[in-house]
Amino acid sequence: MAAALTAIVLTASIASAASGNIGFGFNARNISGFRTGSATLTGGGSYNPVTGFVKSAGGFRCTNDIGQGPLKGCLSGEGVRWDTVNLLRSTTFKCTGSAAETLKTATTDENTAVIVADFYRAGDGNVESFTGQIIVSADDIAPDIDGLQNVWIQGIGCASSIANFSS
Repeated sequence: MAAALTAIVLTASIASAASGNIGFGFNARNISGFRTGSATLTGGGSYNPVTGFVKSAGGFRCTNDIGQGPLKGCLSGEGVRWDTVNLLRSTTFKCTGSAAETLKTATTDENTAVIVADFYRAGDGNVESFTGQIIVSADDIAPDIDGLQNVWIQGIGCASSIANFSS
């Protein structure tokens, strides 16, 4: 009887931990830090760090020409939307791309989503123009850099954003 009760409690605990999706929404302007380029990124959705489920999307725009990274070639004024490819458990990143900057790690949890996203420009229809990683967090992902940095786009940099997470 005790073994059966323990199994039921353990199963309930695992199911409870895995069942809740986390909702998030954000609005980030002036994402920058690398040699060239900047962008805005907005959006939201839901994800589950335990199961790997993710469904998110939003808008993006290159605000200065990007000359490096996975969004290389996105010109100022281009960009319409982004959507999710998948959720990553973690990624390494830099906000500036400088050799002197310490490499950081972001991990998907209840306050941070690490996502691979497709980015679309007007005129490309449903064919993605670029694919790259993004990080959105309620917390500062780069405490070694002045100010709050809680959004990152691969090859562009970091910025402070309005970001809300709820489970």
